[in-house]
Amino acid sequence: MRRDARVGWQIRPGFAEQNALQRATREQNCNLISVVHFVLFVRGSFAMKHYLDAAEKAARAAGEMLRQNFQRPLRVNSSEAHDIKLEIDVQAQELITQLLLKQFPQHSLYGEEGIVGDQSSEHQWVVDPLDGTVNYFYGIPHFCVSIALRFQGEIIVGVIYDPVRDEMWSGQKAESPRLNGQHFRVSARADLAEAVVSVGLSKTGVTIEAGLPLLQQMIHRARKCRLLGSAALDMAYVACGRLDAYIEQGISLWDIAAGWILVETAGGAVDLRPRQDMKNKYSIVASNGVIDLKL
Repeated sequence: MRRDARVGWQIRPGFAEQNALQRATREQNCNLISVVHFVLFVRGSFAMKHYLDAAEKAARAAGEMLRQNFQRPLRVNSSEAHDIKLEIDVQAQELITQLLLKQFPQHSLYGEEGIVGDQSSEHQWVVDPLDGTVNYFYGIPHFCVSIALRFQGEIIVGVIYDPVRDEMWSGQKAESPRLNGQHFRVSARADLAEAVVSVGLSKTGVTIEAGLPLLQQMIHRARKCRLLGSAALDMAYVACGRLDAYIEQGISLWDIAAGWILVETAGGAVDLRPRQDMKNKYSIVASNGVIDLKL
């Protein structure tokens, strides 16, 4: 109600006035909500860019360590039928851990060479300091550093760095990913007969036996199959269109976490499923999202 100064009594607003007042209030509320959403979006984007820069810096530092020691005598920490663990794996992860957790002390790190910090932290770095260790040990120049960041269980940042070719793939949630600063997308090939597919054969008898039928199937159906020895680089190659798909039956999160966000933000698709018979292992199909694999 409003007061009429001429006669001293209150007059109730009419129907049209009430509507106008309600509409103005709704518009003010909507504008306020929009401003709040925009501020939160900008703040979130700024934070992710901050994390992305830190991940790139750590990946380059670890990559430089790997590059300098490539094709030099290496200390083997352990050796199994289908895998090798090197001292430099541990050294590279320690370097990454130092750089990331010094900058973000409240975060935790979950890596192939061990875990650091409170793993229930909202922010968790997922790290493979040297993906392609066997390649590295045998002098094959196909290996990389993979770093991702999970926030409340969701991957929001990912980088993969190949120090031999000096190629840095980087991506963050809701943004187009980049390779050495240039945007990229997955391939557009839809015909499997024209595709190049990587099929990983993992490190255990169970996963090798599971992967062999897939490899045989893809050899007959795809243009070419590749077994390159680095899951992270396979994911990066799918993301930028060099490969059309990557399939593996037993992989760890640190191998594919960064590649996962790269593939999805580049327009592709990732089907990741926990293996019930193997703790902390997954089966994965990463592709350009249009190719018909019919697994």
